[in-house]
Amino acid sequence: MQSNNEVVFNENKGKWSVRFKQYLKDANGVIRLGKPISILTGPYNQDGTKEIETIFGEKIFNNPKPKELVKYLLSFVFDGAEDTDGIYLDSFAGSGTTAHAILDLNKAGGNRKFILIEMGDYADSITAERVKRVIKGYGEDKKTVPGTGGNFSYYELGEPLMIGDNLNEAVGTNKIREYIWFTETKENFQNPNADKPYYLGSTAQTGYYFFYEPNRACVLDYKFLSTITVKAGNYVIYADRCAINADDLQKLKVIFKKIPRDITKL
Repeated sequence: MQSNNEVVFNENKGKWSVRFKQYLKDANGVIRLGKPISILTGPYNQDGTKEIETIFGEKIFNNPKPKELVKYLLSFVFDGAEDTDGIYLDSFAGSGTTAHAILDLNKAGGNRKFILIEMGDYADSITAERVKRVIKGYGEDKKTVPGTGGNFSYYELGEPLMIGDNLNEAVGTNKIREYIWFTETKENFQNPNADKPYYLGSTAQTGYYFFYEPNRACVLDYKFLSTITVKAGNYVIYADRCAINADDLQKLKVIFKKIPRDITKL
């Protein structure tokens, strides 16, 4: 390298530095290869910032992605055909750029859907609010942008069903019953009559029961079985404990599920 004048040693106040010279072509005339800085030449992040300022009248979110970038990524062809009615999941929704891009694309044609997830405390005031304004229209005077149309639903996470290995009583018994029914049947819960407080319902010739009280241990025994008035071919019964042996449960066509051990965790 020294003989080819490709390296230079410099001294400054007793300290040395080494610099390399890199030529476009090597000694054989071959052009030197290099790594591109980026595969994209735009749009740029400052475009995303301008969009936020136009929508909200001020910069209220740091480093938002530009809408046109997301539209470009969503325009890729899947399985040999343009996808105009897919479902797109953004698990880190941020300012809601993905929804904005999809609503824009749908305005030009299509019925794409989006699912946004955001755990930040701005999910309502920024993420959802942006989607609302995009749908209705935003901006003023020359910067007015017509609404895209469309709609969306907004949900917040409730209390966790489980705290460690125990049921979270703050959820409420009705919500737990609804959860049990759905995990067993994948059907919407239709609350039975109040005179059957432990009965969840029946489907596919199976009756489901959730024998649970927050303040006491509930035991599946013959006394409880005698209270069952809705007959079914089989029974699935949740309880804290079971006082009936396995052979008798099989004869009675009863499946015992222990609370909370056997509650399905999604």
